[in-house]
Amino acid sequence: MPAQIRLLDDQAHAARTMWNLLHDWWTMLPKAKRSLAAADAAIRQARKDIEWLGMLPAQAAQAVLKTYFQAWKNCWDGRADEPNFKSRIRSVMSVDIPQGRDLNIVRVHRRWGMVNIPKIGRVRFRWTRDLPVGKRADKENRITGARLVKDALGWHIAFRVQAIETVPEPHRGPEVGIDAGVNLPLALSDGNHQDHGRPPRLPDGTADRDKWLNPDEKAKLLRIEQRAAHRKSFRKPKERHSNRLRATYDQIKQLRARATRRAVDWQHKTTIAIAARYGTVVVEQLNITNMVKSAKGTMDQPGKNVAQKSGLNRSISQEAWGRTVTILTYKTARYGGTLIKVPAPGTSQRCSACGFTTPGSREDQATFVCKNADCGFEANADWNAARNILHLYRMGHALVPAAGRAVARRTRGVKPTTAR
Repeated sequence: MPAQIRLLDDQAHAARTMWNLLHDWWTMLPKAKRSLAAADAAIRQARKDIEWLGMLPAQAAQAVLKTYFQAWKNCWDGRADEPNFKSRIRSVMSVDIPQGRDLNIVRVHRRWGMVNIPKIGRVRFRWTRDLPVGKRADKENRITGARLVKDALGWHIAFRVQAIETVPEPHRGPEVGIDAGVNLPLALSDGNHQDHGRPPRLPDGTADRDKWLNPDEKAKLLRIEQRAAHRKSFRKPKERHSNRLRATYDQIKQLRARATRRAVDWQHKTTIAIAARYGTVVVEQLNITNMVKSAKGTMDQPGKNVAQKSGLNRSISQEAWGRTVTILTYKTARYGGTLIKVPAPGTSQRCSACGFTTPGSREDQATFVCKNADCGFEANADWNAARNILHLYRMGHALVPAAGRAVARRTRGVKPTTAR
């Protein structure tokens, strides 16, 4: 309902503002006076003094405090940077419901369910996973809370489920090395490559940034982008966007969000198949941030092949290699397998057949041809790199995981469902 959507928007803005006020209060206060109890008292007083902050339920405000305090603990432990100000434009709109007893989930029929959102009322959502509700819920298997998140396609709800899971038996499957590429998304050392069937480049050689959209959606996106450029031409400097231009931007975001969902869906399905088949999965330790840096250089030392590097960076970002490894990490643990990382340097230049690294063997992005006179091995470049990755693991070059990192998860996550 539009009225409920507006109320959810107000709660999300109140939660973001609560975070920013808490951050300002925390950073300005002397270190000797910083404590969780003092922050809790400040939040309670702020909800009394500022009326529109009361739009946020009390438990959701406490969840903001706990999340902020945990962010500082992650910073002190060296796992993350310091918490920062949340921008209205760049931050994700979200609201936490930390108590599952307030939800009162009821399944209407096979596809839809109803949930109670504090200060919002009953909301219908798409039932995509089995939830422990009614007689199926007990102390060991129950819903402990939920999180509402908004993207370009609307509001969605993800439930937190606590469940007791048995420790899986060690996976006895084979070992496999995986190389994440652009032309071949996931190249496996045994030749069982995983491809999403969408070419990374257009016929003219440029990167296809909309490869997850079908032809009709691409044509629609082109029309909307042209419409947005036309309407933006009438906007004066420092003038706010018109409602029509803002609506056009929203249509563009919706198509982009749809493409992202399809990419994530492919990643989940592919990683499940890999985790179920292989007992040991070996990947590279990649620094993707450095890989996608611009090549434009400086005024004194301008870069070379800037346009080509820009297209490659866009293709790397679209493949989301880091997200694939993150998903594969917990899914291999769920199936009893192990994910190992090895050093990345040299895996794409070394010949997996003879073991020599000969200059000029990597002729282009897709093909590897060994220039060693006694070898002449020719294969897909990503497959050659995957074989080298597995070889590094078998030679004992596996990287030691960071201390304190969990190797298995004890709680079962639930795929976000769509609220209507």
